[in-house]
Amino acid sequence: MNNTKNKSIILMSGGLDSLAVLGLCKDSYNIDLALTFDYGQKSALKEIESSKKICEYYNIKHKIIQLNWLKDITQTSLVSDNEIPSDNFGTDTSAQKVWVPNRNSLFLNIAAAFADSYNYTYILFGANKDEGETFPDNTEAFRTEISKLFEYSTMVKPRVIAPLINHTKDDIVKDAIEHNIPLEYVRSCYRDGVKHCGKCESCNNLKQALIHNNAHKYIELLFGEM
Repeated sequence: MNNTKNKSIILMSGGLDSLAVLGLCKDSYNIDLALTFDYGQKSALKEIESSKKICEYYNIKHKIIQLNWLKDITQTSLVSDNEIPSDNFGTDTSAQKVWVPNRNSLFLNIAAAFADSYNYTYILFGANKDEGETFPDNTEAFRTEISKLFEYSTMVKPRVIAPLINHTKDDIVKDAIEHNIPLEYVRSCYRDGVKHCGKCESCNNLKQALIHNNAHKYIELLFGEM
């Protein structure tokens, strides 16, 4: 890849996956801009705060996209008064409770509009193996098809890249530690507390991956647990 010519956008939630993608691929994909989406999720302010710190750390541009209408068409527990699941992780029941209609496709299409306007060659996002087993918009099939779509819906024809598509959460934490990626900036929790709640599925996945990699200092830092 010729970095003087190509440049990329990343979808940035402030969570483990998007942080790892940025840290691992910033130079090789010349990542220039991060998009963070506020669709009324309970964790929006914390995600934005984390994303801002991450983008400042890596010295890339950061833009927040407001999608206020999205919360009005879903009863997902991420935006509604419905309780966020604390069990049955990885099941269809749990997935349905945190599903946001067409979310990844919507985010990627917005990124594609930026790519078409500002000549970005690639769009990166943090799809991974674990979440791909539950959520179809985290799979290689999805990545392939939406890349094909942009061949018709844009002039620039940006390619969608998911560098972690075959990585588990354990793999991602391992890579992050090996490459000195600042895990202290991670915000993966579905709730809006000062610390990660430690009870939702996203927290559980992160905590288990940290435990499996003996990264206990981050458990204390992020969760407030020894």
